[in-house]
Amino acid sequence: AVEDDQVVGLVLGTKRKFPYLERGLEPDQGWINVIFVKEEYRKKGYAKELLYVCEIWSKEIGCKEFASDCELENLASFKFHMAMGFEEANRIICFRKML
Repeated sequence: AVEDDQVVGLVLGTKRKFPYLERGLEPDQGWINVIFVKEEYRKKGYAKELLYVCEIWSKEIGCKEFASDCELENLASFKFHMAMGFEEANRIICFRKML
């Protein structure tokens, strides 16, 4: 996303070749890896536009399902996803162990 010749936001989408998202229904999914808008440019519709571009691209490459995720405590991201028509599929806790 660009305003006055300055980059103010970005999105990185990919195609997943298997139902990566738990309870995913399709073998190929469009996926948002990153969506970010600089804080001072938020609430102007940039994230919605970036999401829309990613959805169009996903359809063009044959995806019928689109997915994303966010950290459990990231309430702003959760609200954004819900406002954009996503439905919550699952909640998880990830573990790690150093060897």
